[in-house]
Amino acid sequence: MFRCLILMSLVLHATSESKKLPAANKKWLTLNGQPPSVIARGGFSGLAPESSLMALQFAKDFGAPGLVFLCNLQLTKDGVGLCQENVNLETTTNIDIVNPNEAKTYNVNGKDVKGWFSVDFTIDDLKKNVTVMQTTLGRPDFFDDRFGLLTIDEIFGLEFESYWINVQNDMLYTQHKLNLASYIQKERLFRNVQYISSPEIGFLKTMNGKVNKAKTKLIFVFHEKDAIEPSTNQTYGSILENLATVKAFASGIAVPKNYIWPVNKANYLESSSTTLVLDAHKLGLQVYATGFANDLATVFNYTYDPVSEYLQFINNPQFSVDGVITDFPPTAAETIVCFASYSELNYTSKDKPLIITHNGASGVYSNCTDLAYQQALNDGAEIIDCSVQMTKDGMAFCMGSADLAEDTTALTTFISRSATIPEIGPNAGIYSFELTWSEIQTLKPNLGSPFANSDKYPRNPAYKNAGKFLNLAEFLELAKAKAASGILINIENAAYLASKKGLDIIGAISTALSNASFDKQSTQKVLIQSDDTAVLSKFQNVPAYTRVFSIKNDISDAPLKSVDEIKKFADAVNVPRRSIYPSPKGLARGPTKVVDELKRANLSVYVSVMRNEFFSLAFDFLSDPTVEIASFAGGSSSDYNLDGIVTEYPATATRYFRSKCSDANFNTYIVPMLPFLSDAAPSNFLGPAAAPNPVLDVADVVDPPLPPLAKITESSSSPAPTSEPKSPSSAALPNVAGLGPSLLATWVLGLLCIGY
Repeated sequence: MFRCLILMSLVLHATSESKKLPAANKKWLTLNGQPPSVIARGGFSGLAPESSLMALQFAKDFGAPGLVFLCNLQLTKDGVGLCQENVNLETTTNIDIVNPNEAKTYNVNGKDVKGWFSVDFTIDDLKKNVTVMQTTLGRPDFFDDRFGLLTIDEIFGLEFESYWINVQNDMLYTQHKLNLASYIQKERLFRNVQYISSPEIGFLKTMNGKVNKAKTKLIFVFHEKDAIEPSTNQTYGSILENLATVKAFASGIAVPKNYIWPVNKANYLESSSTTLVLDAHKLGLQVYATGFANDLATVFNYTYDPVSEYLQFINNPQFSVDGVITDFPPTAAETIVCFASYSELNYTSKDKPLIITHNGASGVYSNCTDLAYQQALNDGAEIIDCSVQMTKDGMAFCMGSADLAEDTTALTTFISRSATIPEIGPNAGIYSFELTWSEIQTLKPNLGSPFANSDKYPRNPAYKNAGKFLNLAEFLELAKAKAASGILINIENAAYLASKKGLDIIGAISTALSNASFDKQSTQKVLIQSDDTAVLSKFQNVPAYTRVFSIKNDISDAPLKSVDEIKKFADAVNVPRRSIYPSPKGLARGPTKVVDELKRANLSVYVSVMRNEFFSLAFDFLSDPTVEIASFAGGSSSDYNLDGIVTEYPATATRYFRSKCSDANFNTYIVPMLPFLSDAAPSNFLGPAAAPNPVLDVADVVDPPLPPLAKITESSSSPAPTSEPKSPSSAALPNVAGLGPSLLATWVLGLLCIGY
């Protein structure tokens, strides 16, 4: 199986290896003027256990020319070299299960540590039943316990272009009569090692006379500033203050990222970087930044986009680090080649899909606020969207949902107005049509997250309540004033609003668009979107409008009869991304035939919703939102399959489509990813085959005509909630998910979170 997987990944990349980007026009601010190096910590350790066969093979397949493999060198009792993160093998292997009674306690850097240490086992002991494991929660764990430990000889046999040997605990090995310096000096294969590093000054001084400095660089590794360097008993912070002394025994330094860009207590970058890189370069020292990984929570400035983080270190006007040490080498390589090698990202393709917002740049600012729309336009969005909601007094305004509980501070003010409306949703909510516009204007935005773990991974919390709400007329005025390429108007709950509340959302939208002259122009594109075909039919006589049928839930197939029905009402279809690439347990499958089936009917196809957060991505997309965008929008040819991408982070999509790497004729680094990990996962990992997503049926498309407007009196304006739900709208396929927490529980949690 694994042989097939390796061959598949090689075939995947073979189509692009012969293509090269034009020469970069950037002048690099590294010490030697060359692009920064990409150093793969243990191979592709973000995808498979560090230094396992799969991590090594993935690094070779998905890496870049010149990739440096970093080995954390450990020695066995009989002096055989291994590459493992720690001398305590308990952290990266199953040795504690295989040898449960052989734990020892040693003093490591001044602290007593209990564990299973490489110095207590021979290579034969370790080769018997010990297997490697992933060390970071949330990463694919189906490679755990499937690969044994590899010796240095076996790893070097894979022939990476460059190697980096890191020695962590020389003093501990010395206590066990194992001499790492002599081991490195005697091993012939180490003569081609380009880097040797250590956090111990004593070890580097020992090596200083034993290596060919023209071929091998000695790198001093800094730990956190208050940690103690064991051979001098100085803190690493105090050594940093005397950086010139490092030049006597090393040609470079490796430092945690915050040495270069400090981070404040609120987890935002400080206003400026330190002078460390500039100071080191003046001394002739190269600087390597450590700690890069796509799937770790980073500072909020990066908006969960790993490329943005790399650019902060390699593409700012003052300096560039000389290399990055990363668990995800493909993302580092794509950043250097595709987004930093050129002075400007101004590539354009006539075939690229539209970049459409989802409630504005709602990953950065609270949805549908003026700040979210302005950020989206600044970030290159072409179509900004307004999901139209109605107030009790008939004001049309923009808000992601009719339920204000999540997106505003309504919970703290209008909890008494909560109601359960089965026609809209199963849970209690505070609905816009129960409040007047003046009441809604007393609320503040509330930047949330669509994910259950939003408390652990919040979005831009410093601006949680920033921005103001826009009514529809203000939104249209902003779109015209800022010269957006177009707008998308999303319409939901029209039948309920008409029959139960006497509110004419169709009329309000039509009037607002006409008053702003959007129905009489062709300069700005106008998309009218709804999951209700009866709503779309109301706009069929306006040639300036493109009607978009929204499919809310995942589907597996779009049969011809259903597509023909869509064609009667719509010009385009917006489909969920997992209708194209289903991803059970985070493993992508597909692609399905849904896009082809819709395109065959000459329907434009948009996909939604793209997000940056790594835990929203299938593992096959390498925890990299740019790779996901490329996989959906690029395909394997130069013709894009999709007509639009709906995203909460338009900056990520814009940067990709303005890069030459979005053109398959040039691209060698951001290769659209075919699902491949499901073939590598053991058969029992996915469990019993889940029922496929439902097929789009004709009944899921066609809706009954909209009801007439009800006459609402004051006494009937807030009817008691109905006890039984009505039939769902056409696109609302049955949802078997749990009903979620009660509104009261959510309210209490909200009060706790804001400090009441």
